[in-house]
Amino acid sequence: MRTTLDLPVTLIDKAMKLSNQQTKTAVIIEALEDFIRKHKIQGLKEYKGKVRLDVDMDILRNRK
Repeated sequence: MRTTLDLPVTLIDKAMKLSNQQTKTAVIIEALEDFIRKHKIQGLKEYKGKVRLDVDMDILRNRK
């Protein structure tokens, strides 16, 4: 999908250098994927302490 955006050149340049991406499109795709991943992780963190799992780690790791 083509979209026209008015983005600060300095911001795009910094992002390209930090991410080692060669194109502006790649930088924006990486940023969007990272944004989505962070929000998914945040959603999972809301379950911390609310889910009870009966898992014996020693059995899973084949310990005796």
